[in-house]
Parts: sequence; structure tokens; C-alpha cells
Amino acid sequence: MNRLAQCHCGSLRAKTSGDPLTVSICHCRDCQRRTGAVAGSGAIFAKGEVTIEGDRRTFERDAAQGRKVRFHFCPNCGTSVYWEGDFNPDLCGVAVGAFADPAFPPPLVSVYEESRHDWLQLPDGMKHAQRGLVSAAAADKEHGNG
Repeated sequence: MNRLAQCHCGSLRAKTSGDPLTVSICHCRDCQRRTGAVAGSGAIFAKGEVTIEGDRRTFERDAAQGRKVRFHFCPNCGTSVYWEGDFNPDLCGVAVGAFADPAFPPPLVSVYEESRHDWLQLPDGMKHAQRGLVSAAAADKEHGNG
């Protein structure tokens, strides 16, 4: 399936093919500040399934375990559309909100719940992690799911 994610003004676009490998919602304070929302939601695609068009600026920050993550945003309107990181250079995250599609697949995992707003309700059946995806995998193994 082909999808189009774009910034608020439409200048920066991420065209995706295929379904996302996963969709997550992240409650870390960095995502809260980056999005201006109570959580960030990202769809992870194989980098080969994402085509980027338009001018962009990049903000690089430290991520877990000394790695870097690079957020790409529109220089005109400031929307953060996609990101890539050192954790797995073959993957590309795209902001779910940039697709502006209410039928987009729901998140499968909720991470960094240690800083989740208490009033935020999440869909049933999700994996939950107090920290990142590694802690979700460890919880699965502990409960015999992995």
C-alpha cells in the first residue's frame, strides 16, 4: 500500500510503500517536546520503502546507549516528518500524524510509559514498556511471550 506523509505546508513529503513494520506510541519527554503533544506516534518502515521529497533541516540528538537519532523537519513550517537513527540504519520512522489518515494502523507497542500522562487511554492489546522497545522484549520473555 502506498501512503503519503507530509508536513503542515506540504513542502516535505515521505512516500511509503508497503505496510509499516510496526507502529508505536512513545511517551518519552523528548517526543513530548518534539511533537508538542502528550506522546509521539511513529510508523517504522524499511528505509527502501520510503522516498523523501522536499527541503528539510535536521536535528540530531543523543539517544539510548550513546547512539544518535536524526529528526528531519520542514524548514518552512517546522513539522517533524521522519527520523532515522544509529540503532538500525536500515529503518526509517515516519510520524503517524503526518499521514493525516484516521484509518492508519493503530500502535502495537507503547514505550517510555514511565513518563506517560496518567489520563491518556491506550488501545487494548498493546505491548507496554516502562522504557524503550528493549524493555518490551524483556517483559515478553519474562512472561513467556518471546
